[in-house]
Parts: sequence; structure tokens; C-alpha cells
Amino acid sequence: MSHDDGYGNDSGRTGDGYSTIGGTRQTRTRLPDGEGGDGYGPRRPRSSRSLVTVVGVIVLLLGAIAFANMGGGDGDKDGTSGGSGGSQAGAAPTAATGTKPVTGKNGQIPSGFAHDEQGAQSAASNFAVALGSADMFSPASRQAIVQTTHDPSVVDKLVTDLNTAYSPGFLKNVGLNQDGSAPDGLTFVSRTIPVGTKVVDHSGDAATVEVWCTGLVGMAGQGSTKPVTETWFTISEKLKWTGNDWKIESSSQAEGPTPVSGDNRASSADEIAGAVEGYGGFVYAR
Repeated sequence: MSHDDGYGNDSGRTGDGYSTIGGTRQTRTRLPDGEGGDGYGPRRPRSSRSLVTVVGVIVLLLGAIAFANMGGGDGDKDGTSGGSGGSQAGAAPTAATGTKPVTGKNGQIPSGFAHDEQGAQSAASNFAVALGSADMFSPASRQAIVQTTHDPSVVDKLVTDLNTAYSPGFLKNVGLNQDGSAPDGLTFVSRTIPVGTKVVDHSGDAATVEVWCTGLVGMAGQGSTKPVTETWFTISEKLKWTGNDWKIESSSQAEGPTPVSGDNRASSADEIAGAVEGYGGFVYAR
């Protein structure tokens, strides 16, 4: 698992200014402590030294911090690993299986996942999409997302940590108003797109699923000085079967794997804003 500062029996780096960790078995996240950035160039971070690594369920807070503090300080590259015991499964093609992966929804987030490996993969992917959405930047919707996706035993602590992370100063750095809304004429973009999943461990009521993702984060619209950039990361979610559904018990995030950027022409800020407004997000199923 990743080398984080820890609570309880966990230990790790303590020198990272972006480190505020939850307790044992709670979701861990690095939180921003500064509001200053040193530039907002259009370059895309490529290595672990080009941004501060965020560990936790704030999926696109990783990209948002790099976006707000472009060219920031030191980072570390976190690895992810599964627990021992239970069945060990490798990667599987994300093809239709014929089994309905979800039976309902809680708000905008799917719920009622199957009590098997397929259901765990679908849950982990949908949770990554929700936790990487722009709704995480608004206090009310953020709390609703955390309550929907997480084991009740970790919700209160995590909500408190996230409220600290998404401080007024941090939101201002990203270019948002204090309530998490975008300024008039601009569109804030924060989306996570699962590329693939892997069941690292599954045993009865517990599963560890890794979700390889790409994401978009930035401000689109005429006059934007903080362009939408892409990020690549893998989030490892430890899931628990509780309340007749899969919920996140803890998670960690690592940068990459990141492919070589293609030769596509970068679209204008207005084109990106139009695409975001014209193309809605989608849920993940297999």
C-alpha cells in the first residue's frame, strides 16, 4: 500500500505539507495547507516530482491541487497492493457479462450492486466517478456523495477532513467562489473516467479493487487562465459489504500509469466548455 503518514499503527512521511490522515481503517487523504501557487501554465504534469501527490478518495483533488499550485513541491509515487487471503483475481475484460450489475440508485449514484466480484468492480468504478466529480467542490453535495459511497463508520471523520481540504482559500486558488460555484461565464470541469478495473482481492464480504482512471480538471470558458488538463491515476478501494451493498472502507491513490500524449490539437476554452455542457457524464457498468 502507499507510503502515507498514518494513524494508529500506520506510519510514513510526516514532512509533506499536504498530509492530514484519517484513523486506522479510515480513508486516507493528503490535504492542502497552502493557498499559494507559482503559476498556471498549460503544461501537463508528467512525473511524480511535478505535483504534490494526494492519497485518498478525493480522486481529482490530485489534479485540482496540481491545477491550483502548478509546478508545486515535492511528491512521492505511491504504490498500491491488495490484502492477503481470499481469491486472487487478475485483470478481466470490461465486456458485458449478462448479469445486471446494479439494481437502483441513491441520488445520482448507482446502488444495489451484485454481491460478487463483478458488483465490486462496478461499485468501485462508479464511486471513482462520483468522488472525482465537480459536485465534490460543493459542501452539501460533497457530504451526500461521501455518505452514499462510504461505510457509515468512516463518514463523519472523512467529511470533516474533506471540509478542511476544500477550504475557501483552496477554492479561490482553483478559481471557484467560496460556495464551490464557478464565476459567471466560466465552467469548472472535474471528471473521472474509469479505463479499467482489477480485483486484487475478494473474499466474501470484502474486496479490494483497483480502478485505473483518466480525469479532466480545470476551468473552461472565454478568458480562462487555468485550462482544463488531463490526469492519469489508479485508485485502490477497499470495499466492505454492508447494508446489503458495497461501500468504501478505505482507499488510496497513485499517479499513473500515464500514456504518452498524442498529437491532438488542444481545443479552445470555449470548445471545452461547450463539450462539458453538451456531453453529460455516464455511469460505469460491465
